[in-house]
Amino acid sequence: MGQKIQVVEDNELNLKLFCDLLRAHGYETEAVRDGREALERARAFLPDMVVMDIQMPHISGLELIEQMKADEGLAPIPIMAVTAYAAKGDEERIRDAGAEGYVSKPISVLKFVEEVRALLALAETRAAKPPAPETEEAAAPAGEAASEEGEAEASPPSHPDESQDP
Repeated sequence: MGQKIQVVEDNELNLKLFCDLLRAHGYETEAVRDGREALERARAFLPDMVVMDIQMPHISGLELIEQMKADEGLAPIPIMAVTAYAAKGDEERIRDAGAEGYVSKPISVLKFVEEVRALLALAETRAAKPPAPETEEAAAPAGEAASEEGEAEASPPSHPDESQDP
């Protein structure tokens, strides 16, 4: 199978739908029915992405998102929130909690799969970027670091595609 996706959803039908849909597109899934198990299961499964229901008994998806983003080992994992309660301001609150994606129920299968692919691509891009050379700049005298930054800003993009707008 391909990339791993943890699905945290208390509604059995939705859980089955999301997992079946993801498996049909080549993803390996980990179904979590009880949000209280989500963090422990994510640490064991190490998913490439999490699909998180917001409205669950015992613990809210918002709280779980915040806890995952506060956990050093889980923080880089992109989270797509899924909720039936799409009131004004909900998406902003969900994104403020740390979710990178948002889909409202009832889901559009096409939109769901597109959002999953986009978030996984984002995660791969983040993982592929080399870490910023903070230690070199910290070690260099202040004047040298500033001139290096100025030179970097003035240099042309390393790839021709980077200069074009999408």
